[in-house]
Amino acid sequence: MSKDSEATPDETKAPASMANIYKIDGRVPLGRAIPYGLQHVLAMFVANLTPITILAAMARPAISDNDLGKLIQDAMFIAGIATLLQLYPIWRIGSRLPIVMGVSFTFVSVLGVVAANHGYPAVIGAVLIGGLFEGILGLLIRKVLRFIRPIVPATIVCGIGLSLFTVGVRSFGGGYTEDYGSPKNLLVGGVTLITCLVWMSLTRGYLRSLAVLAGLLVGYGLSACLGMVDFSRILDGGLVTLPHFLIFTPEFKLGPILSVCVIYLVSATETIGDTSALAVGGLGRKATEKEISGALTVDGFASSLSALFGCPPITSFSQNVGLVAMTKVVNRFTIMTGAALLVLAGFFPPIGYFFSTVPQCVLGGCTILMFGQILVSGIIMLSQCGFTQKNIIIAALSLSIGIGSTASGEAGIWDAAPMLVQDIFRSNVVAVVFVIALLLSFLLPEDMDGPKGRKREREKDKK
Repeated sequence: MSKDSEATPDETKAPASMANIYKIDGRVPLGRAIPYGLQHVLAMFVANLTPITILAAMARPAISDNDLGKLIQDAMFIAGIATLLQLYPIWRIGSRLPIVMGVSFTFVSVLGVVAANHGYPAVIGAVLIGGLFEGILGLLIRKVLRFIRPIVPATIVCGIGLSLFTVGVRSFGGGYTEDYGSPKNLLVGGVTLITCLVWMSLTRGYLRSLAVLAGLLVGYGLSACLGMVDFSRILDGGLVTLPHFLIFTPEFKLGPILSVCVIYLVSATETIGDTSALAVGGLGRKATEKEISGALTVDGFASSLSALFGCPPITSFSQNVGLVAMTKVVNRFTIMTGAALLVLAGFFPPIGYFFSTVPQCVLGGCTILMFGQILVSGIIMLSQCGFTQKNIIIAALSLSIGIGSTASGEAGIWDAAPMLVQDIFRSNVVAVVFVIALLLSFLLPEDMDGPKGRKREREKDKK
């Protein structure tokens, strides 16, 4: 097991120190830990709430404006609980890695279809059963992972990074709004990005790791001055409210359950990629089978818990992976302060509503750099796999098919496929990349590089 994955007694009893911020374990002074934890929350906050907003619009009139407010509050609470589970596992549920959890975009399309055809209670039932399915898969997957060549998760991480570029640019321009690409949005996004770069250039040591928070604060202040922040709904949810258990009574229907379980496999693939990228980008090593297994169990079982509070599935956030790769802040205690803020937001709705006022262009100014960091982490993983002929073909073909088949606009190559296949692959780069990479890793011969290539592969496998 990696030295990074378990705390020693000396580490847990040692005095709080800022030197620990770049270590998995060890205490950091609370007052200094909170800003670092806060920037992890801010980097994913709006993205955590957007899928619920989209799904609620697709599920009208089953979800009213009042229900939407409750779901937003519950989503923050569940995201905090799930992040705490990742940081501090219970039994085999959790990875002990600085993974930040949030509501997944991956399920929006299929859950919207389920809501339209079967009602929102069927959505809750499918999410509940599907979460148990992924959680059990996570407990059993350690044996399966041994048969997956390292080139597969390396290619997936590259696919995640590439697929997020359009998301970063879309946010930079203002998101899915009528004024997308307006001079005002581009100005705020540009100032936010420049602030991050200037901060990283002028600061040293621990302060450099607060570049994203500095960009967010400057960008938010500028957007508020330009009248881009709406404070009118901050008190809509009241001052103090408990999370809402069983807002909707689950209904269990076979068709929706099967459809959602298939998407859970796609989500599991993304989590494997995120966990692998985080270990490489933040810790400079490969993720262990135990860490990947623990990450998947939280993905699944926390999603089932999310369903009981009326929310869509929870998954690891790629924004956090990019942030870790950029700042190298991996301390569990530090990230825990951010998770605690999410849990508190679940009891104090004004906190969540305030964070939700951050404009998309502000987030885009930060995430456009972070998403690039994910791609770089994938390239590092590819180099560690070795550029053999087989690995080059796997990465090249998987990425070209994955990017090409999902970025071709409305007239895509998936149009003639059954609707279930379209839901899985049509707009999901990661799913296509995973399937192609996995198939090629088994189907392509090992001797594509000749005797010398086989010898190099054997030596690398031994290491």
